Amino acid sequence: MSTPLALPPQLSTRRLLFVAPLLASLIGLSGCGGGADTDPGWQERETTLLPPWAEGCDNDHVPVVMVHGFLASGDTYATHIMRFTANGYCQDRLFVYDWNSLGSGGGPELLDAFVDEVLSVTGATQVDLLGHSAGGGVGYTYLSDATRAAKVRRYVHLASGAEDGPAGPTANVPTLNLYSANDRVVMGNSGIPGATNVDLVDADHYEVATTDDSFAAIWMFLTGSEAEVTGVVPQEEPIVVAGRAATLGENTPAAGATVDVYEVEPDSGQRRRARPLASFVANERGYWGPLQVQPETRYEFHVTPVEGRSIHYFREPFVRTNTKVYLRTLPTTGLARLLVSALSFDEDQPTSVIFIANRGLQPGDALSLDEVDLSGDEYTNRDNTTIALFFFDDNGNDQTDLTPVALFETFPFLAGADFAPGADAAQSTVAEFNGRRLAMPRRPAEPDGVSIAVFD
Repeated sequence: MSTPLALPPQLSTRRLLFVAPLLASLIGLSGCGGGADTDPGWQERETTLLPPWAEGCDNDHVPVVMVHGFLASGDTYATHIMRFTANGYCQDRLFVYDWNSLGSGGGPELLDAFVDEVLSVTGATQVDLLGHSAGGGVGYTYLSDATRAAKVRRYVHLASGAEDGPAGPTANVPTLNLYSANDRVVMGNSGIPGATNVDLVDADHYEVATTDDSFAAIWMFLTGSEAEVTGVVPQEEPIVVAGRAATLGENTPAAGATVDVYEVEPDSGQRRRARPLASFVANERGYWGPLQVQPETRYEFHVTPVEGRSIHYFREPFVRTNTKVYLRTLPTTGLARLLVSALSFDEDQPTSVIFIANRGLQPGDALSLDEVDLSGDEYTNRDNTTIALFFFDDNGNDQTDLTPVALFETFPFLAGADFAPGADAAQSTVAEFNGRRLAMPRRPAEPDGVSIAVFD
């Protein structure tokens, strides 16, 4: 059962705006297995979700707005948000901007509306802005206008393209440029004249935005002091999770999607109970949650969109509150549909995905699926920067031969291979990554959809 949070003493009226809905939602979730509908318990505005206040937070920090890159979502910054909160930032000062990187969703007008909303809900006069990869291009475009640039105190350019000078119409926005010679996606950025430049040396394209060293540099730039905590460290209970259901690539909200959460056995991924621990219906902007979870416990998040196939996410145990648990659904229309058009959904075979959340696969990584070694150069070559691997019976012959899936070779960050272990929901498929292990039932892709092992 989910456990309600205890109400902190001496709440101000403003703090109660954050806590009261959270408490009501968590109390309503106690024993709510069996499909109970619960809306997100957080205060919402047109473009943002205002997370719950946490006892002991300092609300005086400048709000931070984070922009993701191509094919990504706000969970790019999940670990940095945990680091910010470990160093005293309140959850209600940390925002991610989800945009459609496959279409026109990166326009400065949309980001400007988002920034205005953040300023409105926080009462701040400026934000700090971060942009990763293609999000860095969004950031520089946004800051090219004087009116918009006036809303930004400092800007962080993460693994993004080379520029002639700091951001702003007159290069007037203080800019931190984090880059790496080991970045095989964005090359040619070896420093921006007039900016604060930090070479993370061995970091890959994603690590520039996700590692301890990345955060340390960002914290120093934004605050002028060294961070007390740079790692993702365990917190005392309660640990709360929540997030968003949205389509892969386009980040279209999966409004009305059902999110069922189950505790699972660590060795097999099998559900401990038939009924879900908690159920949510994603609202019109895709938000679901919050839910209090237990440390050292593994969970399955089963998202079923109104249209399209369901997805089963298997996660490692949570060590801190994570408000950016994104549940991507498969797009049924648009350019993003091409991304998943190669997938096969068979009655006799599973469709499985391994997702590495915070970096690409690298030489020396140990990766396997059902003891089939995937550590070869075709997956761990640095030039691929592979973070998501798709496995299904591409040849339709019920045999595993690991033939590459051609479509995924045309997109960055993705890989796919023919894999046919046979469907049997009573058996488990086991993904192992550098000594870490995630198991998930070997469900048939038809009708049970896709199973995804997420390594944070």
